[in-house]
Order: sequence, then C-alpha cells, then structure tokens
Amino acid sequence: MNNKKQENVVLGTANNRLNARVATAILSIYCFGTHTANAEIIEISLKIPVQVEVPDHRQYQHQHQHQNPNPNPNQHQLTIKQDIVVTVVRDTAQRHAAIALIAHGRPASAADRLRMGQVKYPGNALWLVQQGFVVIVPTRMGYGATGGPDVDYSGECNDKQYLPALQAAQSEYRQVLDYVRRQSYADSKHTLLIGESFGGMVVLAMTTGTADPGVDGVINMAGGDGGDSSHPDQPCQPERLEASFAALGKQNQQNKQNKQNQIPTRWMYSLNDRLWGSTYPRQWFDAFIHAGGVGEFIQLPADKNNGHFIFNRNVLAWHPAVEKFLLDINLSAPKTPAALSH
Repeated sequence: MNNKKQENVVLGTANNRLNARVATAILSIYCFGTHTANAEIIEISLKIPVQVEVPDHRQYQHQHQHQNPNPNPNQHQLTIKQDIVVTVVRDTAQRHAAIALIAHGRPASAADRLRMGQVKYPGNALWLVQQGFVVIVPTRMGYGATGGPDVDYSGECNDKQYLPALQAAQSEYRQVLDYVRRQSYADSKHTLLIGESFGGMVVLAMTTGTADPGVDGVINMAGGDGGDSSHPDQPCQPERLEASFAALGKQNQQNKQNKQNQIPTRWMYSLNDRLWGSTYPRQWFDAFIHAGGVGEFIQLPADKNNGHFIFNRNVLAWHPAVEKFLLDINLSAPKTPAALSH
C-alpha cells in the first residue's frame, strides 16, 4: 500500500491543531505541549487503506430460510476495501518505540457506533507513551469517523456467531500494524495489544492461528460480546461465548505445537461489570486456560454503577497490573524527556 505522508508540527498550547489533507492519508498533529527543543508528544491522524473478507449475510439468511441444516456464514464472502481512521500518539524523542495498539469496543446500537467519532483514548494513550510506547488507535469499519459497513456484526442475540465476527476486526488491525511497523519511529519487533470490551475478544483472537511474532503480550480489558444494558449481567448466549473463548485458548496452544511462542495474556474485569456480570468472565477465562491458552485473571474492583467502563473511568485500578505485566514481558522502557515532563 502506498500512503502519501505530510507532517506538520504544531507548537504551543493544547488548543492548537492543524489538519493536513492529502490524497490517501490525513495527518493531524496535535501537541500535548512543548517540552524541550527536541522532544514533544504529538498526535497524528492517518487514513490507512484496508481490505477485509466478510460473510455475505444475505446468502447466510437465504440458507436459514431454506432450512439448510448446516448454514455456513463463511461459505459466501464479500471483499470490502476502505480507508480507516487511525490515531497515532508518540514522543518525538523516542526512536524505534514498541507499539501499543488499543482496540475499541462495540456499542449495541448503530447510532451509538456512529457517534463514536474518531476513537482516541487520549488519557490512556498519553500514559502508554509515558511508558515508552508509540500508541495506535484504529477506528474500525462501521464506527464513527471511519464509517462504512458493519463488518463486526455477530448476529441477533438468539443466534450469535462470535468467532466469525472477530475475523474482519483482527484483519484490519493486522494491516494497520503492517503499516505502522514500516515507520521509522516504531519498533517492528515489539507490540502490546490492548482491547476493551469487544476489542478484548479481538486481541485475544490475534494470539491464535499464525501468531504474530512481533506481539509480546495481550491485555483483555472487560472483553466479550453480546452485552446490552437492556439485559444487565446476562450477555447473549453466554454458553457460545464460553465455547468461543475455549476455541481461542486451543488455538493459542497450537502456536506452541507449531514451535511458535504462546503469547501471554492478562484478563482484567471489574467486579461489577454490568454487561457480563461477575461470574461469566471467570468462566470464560477458565475455558481459555483449560483449552491450553496462557494467561492470568486479574479481578479489578467495582467501579461506580458499572465497572465495564473501568478502562477509562478508573485508570488507577489497572495501572499497577499493567506495569507489572510490562515488566514480566520485558516491555518496560526508559522514559524520554517529553514523557517525564508530564
């Protein structure tokens, strides 16, 4: 893929912003503040072209209507090509920084998905830059500023197909990683994947199959699918979710059998997660481990009226566990002048 690139550095206060539009990429660079003559933390917005294969749901529904006993949602595929919006936050003094990719969740309604705008996780991105990372936050197809078709759709609540829904999302992320790893500011050999809610399932799926040798670890933050405030503590078809997590654990183990490293995972769930309840997340983790996956479950405290949003609302609850994980997988990095100034 060819991405034209034009950089503009904006110096000064947090209110200064400049948007540069080019044919195949948008770069908006935003300074969190001027720190030294040679170091600052900047935000860059890119448009990166991706291509995904998704089930043709029209054909899938046709199979159901004709009483096909074994409908296969992967039998008929559509190829979709589209640019997706990606936020990059980095310290200009840091060269060849390890990459931290943040995978966002999935609101239940189409209207809420479109209202997401450009996903940034600004506070969490800044903290990760301070830990020595270059942070990338893609806004997937079907969401906010990227728009387009809903390629993450997993079906109605009474007929969920969880695993196929993960394929398009992880394909988008892999293509974004391919692009960022070619940039001079990124270390192509070291990557941390962090996923919130549906994004947590997606990053777990990225530890399976042909494992990415550049991924050092995965953090599943409140991961799952099929949750809705209309049925609190009770996700759609939790038994299928458990089977899906078990399948991911089995595939994670197959990496070892294929003489690849099993990618370590950390599962973090709040005690009062009202989308999944307090019982299901531990069952899903146990299914993943019993099937051969590698990981550790970390119970986070209750947070306000719904701990499902603890990733953004109570960062101090999970910072220590993430810092320990970074030490465990040798991804802790010395702080640069720009990071230390915050």
